[in-house]
Amino acid sequence: MTSIIIGLLLLITLAYLGWSIIWIAPLISGLVALLSGMEVLPTYRDTYMTGFVDFAQEWFPVFLLGAIFGKLMEDTGAAQSVAFSITRVIGKTRAILGVLIAAAVLTYGGVSLFVVVFAIYPLAVALFKEADISRKLLPGTFALGAFTFTMTAIPGTPQIQNLIPMVYYGTTPMAAPFMGIAAALIMAVGGYFYLKWRENRLTKKDERFTEPDEEHAVEGVDEDELPNVWLSILPLGLVVVTLNVFDWPIIPALIAGSLLLMAFNIKRYKEFSSSINDGAAGSVMAVINTSAAVGFGSVVTASPGFEDLSAMLLNIPGHPLISQGVAIQILAAITGSASGGMGIGLEALGEQYNQIAQQQGISPEAFHRVASVASGASILPHNGALLTLYAVTGLGHKDSYGDIAAVGLIIPTIAVAVIIVMATLGIV
Repeated sequence: MTSIIIGLLLLITLAYLGWSIIWIAPLISGLVALLSGMEVLPTYRDTYMTGFVDFAQEWFPVFLLGAIFGKLMEDTGAAQSVAFSITRVIGKTRAILGVLIAAAVLTYGGVSLFVVVFAIYPLAVALFKEADISRKLLPGTFALGAFTFTMTAIPGTPQIQNLIPMVYYGTTPMAAPFMGIAAALIMAVGGYFYLKWRENRLTKKDERFTEPDEEHAVEGVDEDELPNVWLSILPLGLVVVTLNVFDWPIIPALIAGSLLLMAFNIKRYKEFSSSINDGAAGSVMAVINTSAAVGFGSVVTASPGFEDLSAMLLNIPGHPLISQGVAIQILAAITGSASGGMGIGLEALGEQYNQIAQQQGISPEAFHRVASVASGASILPHNGALLTLYAVTGLGHKDSYGDIAAVGLIIPTIAVAVIIVMATLGIV
């Protein structure tokens, strides 16, 4: 087990330093194999690459179509149209709530969280300027709206973090609805009141809105040029309805949403090819990152020390959901990727947890929801989505990581604990 611990420590250290998991995952997998007495090259060729390819084969179409749908939403102006309409209803002075709800609606409709950040950033800057709120709260607001409750908790969300557990537990995106709604309320309401508290504190210190530097300045958006809001919302709704009401697989649901979006914006057909190309290109990096993490998990699973590690995790005192939640949260935090950490954890232990669910009469839906929410409760400073967020906003860890830790790590961890208690009481 020592080789696995060394490998995990190296992985988190190098990932924290900003080294890409695409090449450190196979390198550290080789080190784990060497320290475990396994043959390095056969382990890389057969074990690592099999895990890598199997994950990519299973999930690449979802990454691809999700990225294309999101890019079309951004480039047609549909995402901005939805966001502007929501803020009109809420009022421009409630800037944090407006950005939060706009990001949540888009991510629940299937738009990639990375696309949401790019699409809403100009609107968010304008709203924060109007309300005279410090830009330091922008990353925390984005993270709460796009990286937490709509990504992992609300039943039916088409985000990948809610779909991966289905393979291991035979569940649906609507798994454990009461647990999911409870987790979503804790994260959304708790996070919002935290951000409002921070807004008041910064205002009292006279820390108010400041213009971003030239590199991160935004151009104003002409609302009159945006597409009709109802025609912009319908493709989002179509993805959610076909996935959860008609039980379509996620692939045709995303295709249907994209086709409807293009039909509503047919006048811009000349731009479709570039949007689809950009979306496809963006999906490649995301799926390779996650596949590399899963490949590392496959090597860990195959190493001789895994039985000891597995026994240690499975014997964490208390309910089996606690050990699953702790294992996935730690792995997601280590790899800097919710889907990557969950992929490693479920690839290594998912079958055993499923057997435990059958033997002990625990609902597999409870394991699904705990795995999903725990994977998102993991935003450490090296998290890939967080680094993208900082690159877009021009802010950094010193400006806002405390807020990120509150809304993306501490409050979601509380949500995980609460839904485990609910599951033990039979409320799933």
